[in-house]
Amino acid sequence: MQEWVIAADAAGMRLDLWLVRHAGAGSRSRAAAWLERGKVFLDCQGAGAADAARRLTPGLRVGVWMDRPGSARAADRDAHERRRLLRVVAEDSALVAADKPPGMIVEPLPGRSGEEVTLLDLVRHHLRHDTRPALYVVHRIDRDTSGLVLFARTAEARDALKEQFERRTPERLYQAVVEGIVRPPRGTWRDQLAWDASQLRQRKAHASDARGKEALAEYVVLEQFEAAALMTVSLVTGKRNQIRVQAGVRGHPLLGERQYRFGAPAPAPGLPRIGRQALHAWRLGLRHPSTGRPVTFTAEPPEDFTRLLAALRGRP
Repeated sequence: MQEWVIAADAAGMRLDLWLVRHAGAGSRSRAAAWLERGKVFLDCQGAGAADAARRLTPGLRVGVWMDRPGSARAADRDAHERRRLLRVVAEDSALVAADKPPGMIVEPLPGRSGEEVTLLDLVRHHLRHDTRPALYVVHRIDRDTSGLVLFARTAEARDALKEQFERRTPERLYQAVVEGIVRPPRGTWRDQLAWDASQLRQRKAHASDARGKEALAEYVVLEQFEAAALMTVSLVTGKRNQIRVQAGVRGHPLLGERQYRFGAPAPAPGLPRIGRQALHAWRLGLRHPSTGRPVTFTAEPPEDFTRLLAALRGRP
């Protein structure tokens, strides 16, 4: 598969037109055929006909697999390509810790099983020769967030791990790049958040709102750049989209954030771009469900995240 990284001068160009001009499609009808047959990937995620008009962003990886057969179902074609992306950080008879690439969901959306390849699919395939078929999702991260996801291999391990998460004892450490200058350089974020099911997003809740739930996180700025900061965020609670929301409401949306900006101005001119929110589930520490001993898993950030940091540090 050939792969390109979108340069700044191609920002805003339609995907099909870019394929014509830069990937050798030759015509928009041929580009459409590539998309229809599942030969095009965006940040390792299979693209389809609906992506023809997608506007490209700097740093986005575009891949074209010319020898890929086009007769299989889209989910099957995606599985073949994405299987190579699966990195198992640790596994034993009780659990599997996997490093999820950005752009992939952890498990199927309700009522949409089989429409796209999920991390759960890939881990199941990895364990396909095992005589114990059970596999349980212990926790989730967003589609565009990369990093560690934990699976249990028995119902007993699932219950023991979920009990730890309910007691807030696991260490869940993320790396994030946020916009602006963060002051103070370390601190605690404490909010009341409520999930809006109609809008499918979190909102900040008033203290008197019965639907509000405590969201608590601790952050440390590792590197302060001119108009952005690299920080670690340690989750005490684990609410959906929590880090994205808590950073956004404080005027420091994640770089690449599109949903939780809360009126923040556009990113500073010249600030490097990333095609997703710059958030990575970096470290996970807990007690092993079988032995009770402390274990720690680590997943280094993926290429798009490290490229972003290199650009912020002024290195090519």
